[in-house]
This record gives sequence, structure tokens and C-alpha cells, in this order.
Amino acid sequence: MRGAAQAWIINDPLTRADAIVVLGGGLDTRPFEAARLYHEGFAPKILLMDVKPSPTTKLGILPAENDLTRQVLLRRDVTNSDCLTIGHAVASTYDESRAVRAWLEQTGAKKLIIPTDLFHTRRVRWLFRKQLKGTGATFVIRAVPLTECDASNWWRHEQGLIAFETEVIKYAYYRIKY
Repeated sequence: MRGAAQAWIINDPLTRADAIVVLGGGLDTRPFEAARLYHEGFAPKILLMDVKPSPTTKLGILPAENDLTRQVLLRRDVTNSDCLTIGHAVASTYDESRAVRAWLEQTGAKKLIIPTDLFHTRRVRWLFRKQLKGTGATFVIRAVPLTECDASNWWRHEQGLIAFETEVIKYAYYRIKY
């Protein structure tokens, strides 16, 4: 099972970049890794997604996801002015990749770091390669362990099993749809 995870997960070597991209979802992992990378000097800016509001957000019961992400970053001592919200009501990784492309074209930035969940990495790499083609921009994918498990024990945890099987299905869907 470890071999399956190692074959699936993408984890590029880190290099300095113009920005770190925090994709929607993964609130318990992605912004924490982004803050760590920011403080280690890998990038001076962090891009947050303007995620489509949920019904509970529209009712004012829960805060917007990008507000929660920003709060995590601020509590991790990321400077507010270094947190940039991009996109408009994004609802998928595809929407996020288009928002990132628009930001790159607007700013002229050329290098990104995208920290994301272990099993999400392959789909993100495939999609961002496709969406950023022709921009001259490059990116690295950083695999972030799940809260309950990592690549060495994912099959022993419900969260790991669900994450792996969901991403295999989503990867196939994205290859067909996009």
C-alpha cells in the first residue's frame, strides 16, 4: 500500500517562488503548510481562493472559507498584506487553476508553490500544467500529509482511504472533462 501512495503522490523539491497558492478545502492542512513555507522564505506572497459561499455562509451561520484561511494565516504570523485573495466564487480545482492563470497574467509572476493534500497532488499537477501552458510560469507541488495519516499508513485510516479513492475518481473525471 505504501508503494501505491508513493506512485500516486507528487512532491517536488522546493525552490523559491513568487507566491504560494492555497487551494480551497484542506483548511486543517494547506494554510498551515503555506504559512510554514512563507516563514522559511520560499515566497513573499500567499494566494487565497475566493471560494463559492456555502449555504451556511450565505445564511451568516459560518464564515466564508477564504476568511477562515486568512485567519489561520494571520494567527501563524503571516502579514495580512501578503495574503492576496484571487478568483471569484471558485467551486473546483479547475476554477482555481483559471484564477491562478489570470493572476499570473495580471502580475507577470513566474513561479508558484502549491501545497496540497497527498492524494490531490497528481490531479493538481496535471491540471495546472494544462492551464498554465503558454504563460511561461512554473510551479512545484508540495504534498501535505492528512491530519490523521500520511503516505506510510493511509490505508489504516478512514480519512486516508476516502481521500485516495476520491482522488483516483476525480483524476479520471478531470482527464475526461478537461
